[in-house]
Amino acid sequence: MTRVIHTGDTHIGYQQYNSPERRRDFLEAFRSVVEDAVADDVDAVVHAGDLFHDRRPSLVDLQGTIDVLRTLSDADIPFLAVVGNHESKRDAQWLDLFADLGLATRLGADPVVVGDAAFYGLDFVPRSRRDDLEYAFEPVPETADHTALVSHGLFEPFAHADWNTETVLEQSTVDFDAVLLGDNHTPDTAEVRNTWVTYCGSTERASASEREDRGYNIVEFDESIAISRRGLTDTREFVFVDVELAEGEGIDRVQERVRQHDLVDTVVIVTVEGEGRPITPAAIEELAIDRGALVARVNDRRELPDEDDEVSVSFANPDDAVRERVRELGLSDAALEIDETVRSGDLADSNVRETVERRVRELLDDDRSAFEPAPERELGDEDVTTVADHLADESDSPVDSTDTTASDAGDRTEAAADSGDRTETAADRATDDDGEADDPADADTASLGDFA
Repeated sequence: MTRVIHTGDTHIGYQQYNSPERRRDFLEAFRSVVEDAVADDVDAVVHAGDLFHDRRPSLVDLQGTIDVLRTLSDADIPFLAVVGNHESKRDAQWLDLFADLGLATRLGADPVVVGDAAFYGLDFVPRSRRDDLEYAFEPVPETADHTALVSHGLFEPFAHADWNTETVLEQSTVDFDAVLLGDNHTPDTAEVRNTWVTYCGSTERASASEREDRGYNIVEFDESIAISRRGLTDTREFVFVDVELAEGEGIDRVQERVRQHDLVDTVVIVTVEGEGRPITPAAIEELAIDRGALVARVNDRRELPDEDDEVSVSFANPDDAVRERVRELGLSDAALEIDETVRSGDLADSNVRETVERRVRELLDDDRSAFEPAPERELGDEDVTTVADHLADESDSPVDSTDTTASDAGDRTEAAADSGDRTETAADRATDDDGEADDPADADTASLGDFA
């Protein structure tokens, strides 16, 4: 018999809610899985992708992961894994580094035999590339009585599916007894074409919608295949406070419900529905923090009626609004020029970093005064100009503003008021067809080249 832990979606490095403690939680959840594996003396730990939350983990996250993997290595328990969409790179993968260090095996078309089971791997593949995908795997070794495919993606017949499991099984050159999956954070198991297909779920809550306890699968390959679920008991507690407000009720009722819970060191998610009066989320979050919560968030799902008085709003060219907001920040001429470069629609995202670095070097060589803060300017100052003013003059003529009322706005987008203050985080940005997110470089991030 061969007995393995099937885990995945550990998302190490995810600083959820911008909390360093939550970032550590994701690594510690992975550590708990490995400690269970050593305590139970399983034959292998199989990871179904998204070991890291993004493709550029910090050095601290890498060091922590290596430390955890060494625990497995010291116990002679192999770590078998595939690459998920969050961590996927165009060149060598982090799993390749861990394999070079003797801490992991990256699964692929060649079988890896553990006990009497042969494991194959299929990394995440974007939808745009699946039509031409060939599910060609090397023959099953004679020493293996069972076969398993480990992959990452949203497979049928589970929620949000975009990958046909029957097609994979039909076109594969190997008859698989089990398919061990990652990507869907909800654990589930189904049978497709006489093959067990299972998701292990995530090891930490990556969103407030993941209310069920986190855990992993135990998969046993014997005369038949048995899949069981084991929960992780040491993950940070989430407290979900659901409040249905009746007509006339307001923030007092919500705060009363929050006080009914022990919130020390927890993540508190307050969801408000029903009728009732408008509430102030900040006051509720402050109450939860004062009672010891690590993080507090309020989701008001009600569609509150508009105020009786019509509010006059102005719709303007968003680029002009951003330029005006940036100009008010008092940045140096160099910073303003770099900002314009980053936001330029004429420059490909892949070329932004190189262009900015080149321009900074030129400015350092030619005009260091460009890095001095801009002179202070008051509203109406005409004799104080900055690079932002010149850039605005060189841009296309702005679209004429149009005054309207909120009742006439319909589905139009309000572009001016908040444009300059919006910040897009790595977690919020969409991935491209290669499954990669374009993340900003951090001082503590590393690339594979750092380990060369």
